Amino acid sequence: MAKFLIAYTSRTGHTKKIADYLAEGIRMSGHEVEVKNISELKDAADLAGYQGYLFGCPTYHRDMTASMKTFLFLAEQADLAGKVGGAFGSYTHSGDAPGYIFDTMENVFKMDMTDLGSLNVIEDTIDTPDGIKAAQDYARAVGGKIAP
Repeated sequence: MAKFLIAYTSRTGHTKKIADYLAEGIRMSGHEVEVKNISELKDAADLAGYQGYLFGCPTYHRDMTASMKTFLFLAEQADLAGKVGGAFGSYTHSGDAPGYIFDTMENVFKMDMTDLGSLNVIEDTIDTPDGIKAAQDYARAVGGKIAP
């Protein structure tokens, strides 16, 4: 059984809801998971001890939030190369942030990312059966990259 970290930032609570649904999907894939706001993660050592990572933030003005950018610089110091990863976020208009996070994890950190790309959920659908299922399915795919 692997241990996953879901690290997120959320402005209105929508991205946190996705993080919680992702955690359900990781558990469904047979793994342990911790869900933490990125404000709880102060240095690279706080990212140690996990075999998989999902990072997420909402899209804010067609970009990641400033706190997510700062967090990604911190995560770069954690040597996540080869670790399993996924990216997620919520949006109302453009939905660009999860793709930027995914690209950073894949191309800068050299992580083993899911073939699904990033999970990007429009805010109005997060608490619907389709939104919940999308998050759980995405997390099961990420978790499925590691045998339980």
